[in-house]
Amino acid sequence: MSQNLTRRSLLGTSLLAGASALLPASTALAPKRQLRIAHLTDTHITTESKAQLGFQKALEAAQALNPKPDYILFGGDEIMDAFAADESKTKAQWDSYNSVKKANLEIPAIHTIGNHDIWGWNKSSSQTTGQEAKWGKNWCMEQFQIAMPYHSVTKNNWKIIALDSTYPSGGGYTAKLDEPQFEWLENELKTTPKETNILLSSHIPLLCVCGFVDGDNAKSGNWVVPGSWMHIDFLRLKNLFHKHPNVKAAVSGHMHQVDMANFLGIDYYCNGAVSGAWWGGNYYEFGPGFAVIDLFDDGSVTNIYQSY
Repeated sequence: MSQNLTRRSLLGTSLLAGASALLPASTALAPKRQLRIAHLTDTHITTESKAQLGFQKALEAAQALNPKPDYILFGGDEIMDAFAADESKTKAQWDSYNSVKKANLEIPAIHTIGNHDIWGWNKSSSQTTGQEAKWGKNWCMEQFQIAMPYHSVTKNNWKIIALDSTYPSGGGYTAKLDEPQFEWLENELKTTPKETNILLSSHIPLLCVCGFVDGDNAKSGNWVVPGSWMHIDFLRLKNLFHKHPNVKAAVSGHMHQVDMANFLGIDYYCNGAVSGAWWGGNYYEFGPGFAVIDLFDDGSVTNIYQSY
């Protein structure tokens, strides 16, 4: 050290170094947005004008964002219910949904299948046999123009993976990936370049907070989260994601509530419902809305829920 470096000059140098660390963030290189997505989930379209107008207004609001979204990510449960509806009622719902979508959707869409989009798994109520050509997920896949119930899209160094949450269980369903889908997801993550960031979309939450507060757990004296509310295979998925640091966030719907959980560096967002309480106002305290998701070049994600 130079003998000329006095205590006073040393203090001054330290202060300058500290001041440089406190410079406004604007002087640093800010993350660059690479993709914007409007996440519209749980529209629950019916043949009634209230639902049709609500869906139209949500699409208009999402597409009026500045900057405009690159994609509309539909989160599932696009129609009110095909699970227990007969063929004619299911067709009427899809016709209603498509009439609004055709007249108002201007940008590309990514589709995630929801449990209410699946036709006839409740055979007694839907009056189906299971042998119909459009039975199960075939009808909604046709409507969404997807060849598989799970798929991916890559743009601007981000990959969006749409998963299929709904697994048959008796006459109902639970939330998990079947073996072919899990193997597909393993390969999808393995073959994605490390510099490509990943956003996951599922209809039923992979992980959520609201599942613990939707219902009266005091009756049983235990926290009870049904397998139809949150993925029962989350630990298996968590172990898979932990091998791939480029998995940054996961979004879902299904619960008609809004929350965020961070687990091992991944953000899990539950993004409410376009329909609110199935077109009957708010569900709990959460009103109708959709999420605006911005994806940045450093792998960061912002997810903001807004009304329309």
